[in-house]
Amino acid sequence: MDHLDGNAAAGELSEVFTREATAARATCAGCGTSGPVAEAMVYEAGMGTVLRCPACEAVLLRLAHLGDEVVMEMRGVRVIRWRSGPG
Repeated sequence: MDHLDGNAAAGELSEVFTREATAARATCAGCGTSGPVAEAMVYEAGMGTVLRCPACEAVLLRLAHLGDEVVMEMRGVRVIRWRSGPG
């Protein structure tokens, strides 16, 4: 099977990255609890922001502004989902 480069996914990715992030439902990779990102526990830590699972306190996501970049690491999120439709 032939493949394309990552630009071929631009349309699909733009549907996800323009949505309201706090409305998404995230599933914790640690304990499997699923719930709205808006219910995560948020900590402002030195260089960035850390979101933790409200059930087990595992780190879901880290977000930092490093120079001219925004860096996000989501290894604590098993799945993230939004309802279909606009925004």
